[in-house]
Amino acid sequence: MATLIVTAHPDTGSLTHRAAQRVQELLPAGSTETAHLAQEGFDPRFTDSDRRAYLERRPAGPDVLAEQQRVDRATDLVLVFPVWWWSMPALLKGWVDRVFIGGWAFGFDEAGRVVPALGRLTAHLLPVSGTAAGSFARHGYAQSFSTQVEHGVLDYCGMRRGATAFLWESESGDAAAVARSLEEAAAAIATAVGQRG
Repeated sequence: MATLIVTAHPDTGSLTHRAAQRVQELLPAGSTETAHLAQEGFDPRFTDSDRRAYLERRPAGPDVLAEQQRVDRATDLVLVFPVWWWSMPALLKGWVDRVFIGGWAFGFDEAGRVVPALGRLTAHLLPVSGTAAGSFARHGYAQSFSTQVEHGVLDYCGMRRGATAFLWESESGDAAAVARSLEEAAAAIATAVGQRG
């Protein structure tokens, strides 16, 4: 069993990084790899070169291939990220845009239908939200988030859905409540990964 934990936050002291670290601590030693996209300097911009590689069915650039290889080494993928504007940060969205591309994450059959290619992978989400679960649901963001991220990315590429464990009210100022929420979310992810082992 191998788990790739991906973060997308510029501050290594952030709650996002603490949550990722806690997930890693709860999993067996040596079973995880981390990809801190901001700290590693991953370029999220989908460039003309990326577009040309897609249109001409050429191999992706070396930075994209390196990310795909990290994902290929994993059985489980854990995305830990802050919820900004009700979705994932641009850095993580750019990682998805550039890495989860045709010819690797999905293909097409002779009739032009999408053929998902990442069925070997189980994906788990740990979004860190400054709002409460009720607010998220009341404004329709829960459904929107599920449609965009779970259905639009995970399902499209054929990944199995693992746990989605929000860390709610991260900016409430109640340190004890935030710590409990962090522990609950991390434990839910680690338990879901462990059930696959």
